[in-house]
Amino acid sequence: MTYENLDRKLINALLGDGRASLRSLGEDLDVSVTTVSNHLRDLEDEGVITGYSPIVDYGEMGYDVTAIMHLKVEGSALPEITDRLQAQKQMISVYETTGDYDIIAIGKFADTDGMNDQIKDLLEDVDIRESNTSVVLNAVKDGDQFELDVDEDE
Repeated sequence: MTYENLDRKLINALLGDGRASLRSLGEDLDVSVTTVSNHLRDLEDEGVITGYSPIVDYGEMGYDVTAIMHLKVEGSALPEITDRLQAQKQMISVYETTGDYDIIAIGKFADTDGMNDQIKDLLEDVDIRESNTSVVLNAVKDGDQFELDVDEDE
């Protein structure tokens, strides 16, 4: 197995169980604990793996409203607006985009009143030229990660 394949297999194993021990990862990948530890450290140092987090179902925690905000922003204000959005704890994703809108932001809210308050606060900014907000009716797939392709011949 090449090191690239080992790294990909290690990532895939962690996607399946982010709490797996080094020992169990080594057994599953048929390599030593030291090899797993070294590769894991390298993946973290290179920024490929940036952390380990629980997967939270926000709906189960009372955040039943998901809003997708599309914003047109005055060009020079783009960094300021994206910084402001990412600082808001309920914004789970903020993207600078091409196309009709400059920013797409996704937020989770306990109710529509909380969502409206945050949107109204945001729209007071004179650098936001236009906005369009959609409320998600049903999340068919949300926040999934995917396993990496592995060349089984190596």
